[in-house]
Amino acid sequence: MFKSVLVANRGEIACRVLRACRLLGVKTVAVYSKADADSRHVHMADEAFCIGEGTNSDSYLNAPNLLMAIEITGAEAVHPGFGYFSENAQFAEEVGLMGVKFIGPPVSAIRAMGDKAMAKEAAVAAGCPVVPGSDGVVGNEDEAERVADHIGYPVLLKAVAGGGGRGIRRVDSADQLQRLWDTARTEAQASFGNGDMIVEKCVVEPRHVEVQILGDEHGTMLYLGERECSIQNLRHQKIVEEAPCAVLDEATRRAMGEAAVRVAKSVGYTNAGTVEFLLDRSGEFYFLEMNTRIQVEHPVTEEVTGLDLVQWQVRIAAGEPLPMTQGDVRLVGHAIEARITAQDPDRDFAPSTGLITRWNPPGFGGVRLDTHVYAGFTVSPFYDPMIAKLIVKGRDRAEAVRLLQVALEEFDVAGIQTNVPFLRRLVAHPDFVRGEVSTAFVPRFLSESAVEA
Repeated sequence: MFKSVLVANRGEIACRVLRACRLLGVKTVAVYSKADADSRHVHMADEAFCIGEGTNSDSYLNAPNLLMAIEITGAEAVHPGFGYFSENAQFAEEVGLMGVKFIGPPVSAIRAMGDKAMAKEAAVAAGCPVVPGSDGVVGNEDEAERVADHIGYPVLLKAVAGGGGRGIRRVDSADQLQRLWDTARTEAQASFGNGDMIVEKCVVEPRHVEVQILGDEHGTMLYLGERECSIQNLRHQKIVEEAPCAVLDEATRRAMGEAAVRVAKSVGYTNAGTVEFLLDRSGEFYFLEMNTRIQVEHPVTEEVTGLDLVQWQVRIAAGEPLPMTQGDVRLVGHAIEARITAQDPDRDFAPSTGLITRWNPPGFGGVRLDTHVYAGFTVSPFYDPMIAKLIVKGRDRAEAVRLLQVALEEFDVAGIQTNVPFLRRLVAHPDFVRGEVSTAFVPRFLSESAVEA
């Protein structure tokens, strides 16, 4: 086991990784910006190192400063969390060249799966069904239009790099394509430093279902069930996630899991990762992409499998074999996660910053809260607005839904605006309660809310 691990991230995921390392008896190193000096992750770590000013480019995305922190602190391994450098092959490579272990997949797997065009090719080679679309990167607007005409509208323009819903636009006609092509490319270039695009058929109102995989460095690769991630905002960013998917039968679960394992093995994958699929109304599924990191929504998988995924990330990176086979994996109960964000739903979800004057989250059986904030914490304008993840687990989905509803009712925050009132309304909607959701659920819910207002 490593003697020390540096966590190259901030917020609740930094706290989550630090706690996992401490439970393993590993010394922890936090990095922080000047704006985050009072963040919980700074005080949780055995050692904390300031890496710059408040903006991401000056701190958490400042590779030279991060590499300097690794060298000065003598960390033996680096956990990147999610976002930032978690799927950056060059950063992982530079960490490795220092003789430090990057807690994640091999650099070659990050490169193969980090490019959506290459990932699609790998999925096809692994015998995994894919959404019809361009064979690779689309060079220009005219080529994109030819692909769209061939496969039929609606289509999605998608950045080959990154995630989080950025660089993606739905296109319903040739006129829209001409208008949205430059918008999508510009956003992709600004977000990921890569403006390359692919074109895919838009599967109308699918479910977004992803499979958690975990592989050691001794040849064992497992799938740990699936998560339903269909509740997404208008920018394709997830809001509520749950495990397992309410409509998946055992045969489809096995087929999807085995497909995910084949894709991961085809690129020599190890450690934790997620293979994402679209599930259409007929029950057919299609490969979407692979995320080569731990996901925001990993806690729901932890709750139903009983596995600490972050601890296993560290254990695998340290060379430990997985002590289980696929037959040992059992899904027990139902878990749901709601992302709590510092946003004002009444102002088109504009970011809300400032001092949290009251922070009274729910605390009762079946409820878990992953967060980095507290009463007296100042929410900065520099970072992602997610401030907590509320996770509940019930014996079945109906109990989990009710636990989530009550927990959100009891969530008491003052000083900033949050999305909690919005979430209360969303999880009370009859379609959500029945599990009748798709990626079109939130747009439809917002339209209904606008009419009622």
